[in-house]
Amino acid sequence: MTEKEDFLELALYKNDEYLQPFKSDIDRRYRKFQSKKSSIESSETLESYTRSYKKFGLHVTKDNEIVGLEWIPGAEAVWLRGDFNNWARTEYAFSSESFGKWSIKIPALEDGSCRIPHNSKIKLTILVRSTGKLIDRISPWAKYVYQEPNSVVYDWHFYNPSSEEKYAAKFDRPEKPKAPRIYEAHVGIASDKKGISSYADFTNNVLPRIAKNGYNVIQLMAIQEHAYYASFGYQVTSFFAPSSRFGTPDQLKELIDCAHGLGIQVLLDIVHSHASSNVLDGLNEFDGTDSCFFHGGSRGHHAQWGSRIFNYDNWEVQRFLLSNCRYWVDEFGFDGFRFDGVTSMLYHHHGIGTGFTGNYSEYFGLQVDEESILYLQLANDFLHRSYPFLTTISEDVSGMPGMCRPVSEGGIGFDFRLGMAVPDMWIKLLKEQKDEDWNIGHICHTLENRRYGEKVIAYAESHDQALVGDKTLAFWMMDAQMYTNMSILSERTDVIDRGMALHKMIRLLVHALGGEGYLNFIGNEFGHPEWLDFPRKGNGESFQHCRRQFSLASDELLRYQFLENWDAAMNNLEKNVFWLSAAPGYSTRKSEGDKVIIFDRANCIFVFNFHSSKSYSDYQFGVREPGKYFLALDSDEERFHGHARLAKDQELFTSPNESDNCAQSLKIYLPSRACMVLQKSSE
Repeated sequence: MTEKEDFLELALYKNDEYLQPFKSDIDRRYRKFQSKKSSIESSETLESYTRSYKKFGLHVTKDNEIVGLEWIPGAEAVWLRGDFNNWARTEYAFSSESFGKWSIKIPALEDGSCRIPHNSKIKLTILVRSTGKLIDRISPWAKYVYQEPNSVVYDWHFYNPSSEEKYAAKFDRPEKPKAPRIYEAHVGIASDKKGISSYADFTNNVLPRIAKNGYNVIQLMAIQEHAYYASFGYQVTSFFAPSSRFGTPDQLKELIDCAHGLGIQVLLDIVHSHASSNVLDGLNEFDGTDSCFFHGGSRGHHAQWGSRIFNYDNWEVQRFLLSNCRYWVDEFGFDGFRFDGVTSMLYHHHGIGTGFTGNYSEYFGLQVDEESILYLQLANDFLHRSYPFLTTISEDVSGMPGMCRPVSEGGIGFDFRLGMAVPDMWIKLLKEQKDEDWNIGHICHTLENRRYGEKVIAYAESHDQALVGDKTLAFWMMDAQMYTNMSILSERTDVIDRGMALHKMIRLLVHALGGEGYLNFIGNEFGHPEWLDFPRKGNGESFQHCRRQFSLASDELLRYQFLENWDAAMNNLEKNVFWLSAAPGYSTRKSEGDKVIIFDRANCIFVFNFHSSKSYSDYQFGVREPGKYFLALDSDEERFHGHARLAKDQELFTSPNESDNCAQSLKIYLPSRACMVLQKSSE
């Protein structure tokens, strides 16, 4: 390596001195990345290689000629058939190219129109070399697949709408936010109706709510087509096709464009960690063999998920996955990705039966799949170089060091990782302990414990905590009375008071102390009750719990509105203060006896009193930045279902009394089960 490359690698070791004993492993990973990148550049150029979606699959030229290219290494012969030729099997043959590729050209009709009508059904017919069998398959690059009523499989539809039907973007892409406030959403569940909602409904009815509540990023789940709805989108069958159950590709483009018009970026929850094992409408056995896109044998099968594992070292698989990333950015306007199942990718054991302790030896050695690490490095490197506006997030429970450091430093290149220990902590506390017994030090440690220089998306609960078998935080705390006492006309009970108060406190604490970004799952901002359960045989194919009841928050007679008010107030204050993009919070007090947490971040002091009954008069605590403060946010306000125990317009001045190792201090009235934000005045 050159002297410059060696210096860039050393940047990772400077960021984390505990990596020094594993320098040879990281050096080797980095050399592999440099070698692969150089190989791509010399053979095809990275620009062409990562935009292979423009060549592979079927495309219509300006003269209405159809040109196609497929990689089918196990084929002896390949044909295209469909509605357009009455499903004749050997009329339109592909020509064999080098390296297992097959090409086709289909001229326009005599009148100049395209020979294959828009939205008609088509299939690839493949003669398998090893068995001599004829099989029908969907192109891996198919852009629209659709399940006909009463059909058990998805069919490939030729998507070539007229210019009038194609959606043209109206808005500029918004700037990359200083810090993401993410609204994790699933289009299909995004309405009150007991059925599948649509892209259009989300655009018209949900986007305005997201904007009003102060989110600047939406993370869309289950967009890549998946045959099994109950998989939550994590058993992908067609990687280039947006889910047709929500509408057309152009309606998805409109959704994203309208979000941009509201100043909101949109991330795709992308699934490259595995693929559905479906054969007829998936990638499995695409060319009639056990491998092709996947590892053959046991290595190519995920024992826990029942899915297929990509061969990340294969040239054409890398082309497919890298081009898939670029396709969603170029063609639909996505602004980045949340990569699902990264832990499964990083290790040969896929994290199954493995409890990660944080010992660095767990992140290196033979258990690590360096081929998948190489793919993630390639993806993050070219995406960030090509699209400065783009954000990538890693879902990794193992805590691998360097995950969120640039590839040029020897890292894996993500911008953020999900803080997955935080929601697990809250669920465990709510299941096992009364809040009077919560350990304040443990809570703060879990929120503050993250790798130096590696950014974290913090969240109190995501879709994982809402799934059947679990419950939302609100339901854990208030399920006994959520059906009877959420009306403002009903009595104000201890159960509801406790649940509403802790729901607000937990969210602000996570928002302000837990990371450099924040995430909320659709509906949880207003305390959505119950759980999330997709229609399946086990529940009689019911949609009862497969929806988000926004009407609960819109009803002025229900208490859900107060939690949504709080959510909006948190986000909109952060929009002005920028605490997520500031240095991590500095805790000045963690009192087990008082059940009080106090820390400062940006130009604010965050104060939490978790005590179930004790309020404090003239509560004194240390302040690092002396001056005048005002009450910027108070969970005890009536508009947040509080008891209005604090004066709204009060101003507070520090005094030269030493406390908490600070030369200055403040005294405030601190109500029980309440939190507040004190903002330093600029005057």
